[in-house]
Amino acid sequence: MSRFILCLTIIFSFSVTTYAQTNESSLQLWSVGDRQWSIEEEKKYAKWVEENIDEDFFIRHKIPIDCADLPYAVRWIYSRIFNLPAAATTKDSRLIGHWSKEWSDLPTHKEWQKDLRFRRALLHMLSETTTRTLPFDTYPIKIDKESVTPGTPFFITESHSGIIAQVILDGSSIHPIQTWESTYPAKIRKLNKRIFIAPRPESTVKSGIVKFRWPILQNGKWIYLPPKEHPFYSEQQYQSSFYEGYVDYSDAVAKRIDPSNYDPDERIVKLISHITSYLKERIPIVLEGYKRCRTKRCPEGSELWETYSTPGRDGFIVLMMDHLHEFIKLHNLDEAKVKETMESIILPISKDKSVSFYHIYQNYLWLSPNPEDSIEARWGLNKCEMIIKQIANTKKSIAFIEKTYRKRDPKYADFSRHQQEEILRRLREEWERSQCKGSLKF
Repeated sequence: MSRFILCLTIIFSFSVTTYAQTNESSLQLWSVGDRQWSIEEEKKYAKWVEENIDEDFFIRHKIPIDCADLPYAVRWIYSRIFNLPAAATTKDSRLIGHWSKEWSDLPTHKEWQKDLRFRRALLHMLSETTTRTLPFDTYPIKIDKESVTPGTPFFITESHSGIIAQVILDGSSIHPIQTWESTYPAKIRKLNKRIFIAPRPESTVKSGIVKFRWPILQNGKWIYLPPKEHPFYSEQQYQSSFYEGYVDYSDAVAKRIDPSNYDPDERIVKLISHITSYLKERIPIVLEGYKRCRTKRCPEGSELWETYSTPGRDGFIVLMMDHLHEFIKLHNLDEAKVKETMESIILPISKDKSVSFYHIYQNYLWLSPNPEDSIEARWGLNKCEMIIKQIANTKKSIAFIEKTYRKRDPKYADFSRHQQEEILRRLREEWERSQCKGSLKF
């Protein structure tokens, strides 16, 4: 199973013990005294994130992160700076936090950047947390501008996560929420700033837009405040009424944050322009990847693969194109006019070949993220070839699920296998619809 899929592994529930014993000690990571989280502290956190987190934050501080690390890392760093409680649920269901003493042999320092004890614990915490632990450290919130603030985490059922970077309420952005995101594997890298595009969240795992739970001291032990006792708690985003009358989940979120009515014709111009910029950024990555990998193998997991493959980028393109499809449909826009606009946007994908935005719009599901593939395949020009490759990859995913989860978690295996079989069904349908030659072997 690819590294991208590992970052987007489906979340499932498991039991967890959310407590730990503590006493203020010079051996713990940092002291909090009587400091505790509150609505006012959450506002200060939001302000700090907006003013301090930028694309180079983790490069400056030499901290490797992946998609799941980002929310945890930002929360812990802020808590360390301002002496607030912080906790995290590990893969083996332990609650660790500012009270932990496992790193007491390392020196500490008043500045977090120079605090070896904190930095070592931070890296350990990031290695022990995933998007599958996030449901135990967060709670779902009401979707409004008071609750959805910078620093607020989000994660989707496929287990990609990030944080809110900025909330824009003047209509200048195609979505009021801007996000900071990273990708797999964990490495020192720039953060990606994006508009908020996400599929419908899953109520069983409380995915979607969430906030971190508040650690509290009770009977000498640190535990989490129960989700429903937090001030922003709400399951609003899981209700069917939340989506009624909207393009999709992302659109429903946008209208809850900024209910102003904007001209659909102006909005679609902004949306197409935003996607175009993203596609243009992809062109040099694909060209250089082809140059480096056409004569030299770039196996998955290699440095060249990590540099020139585009699974995360392509996944975001898919989400944006899905949103564009639904936007056009919901607002009954003139499809001929939209097509004309799309066909006028030309993307030079190589020295002697170009494709239109409309071509990408029609074939975005068949973009290849593999740097070893041809330029044509990378841009969806070899659709039938890509269907065969995706079928092969889906079969590998099913085999991985069976081997890894069948015995230890059969319910999760059934759930994951069902999703992969649904992908196979859609691939078969697309093979027939595209009139690809030959027969598929399943």
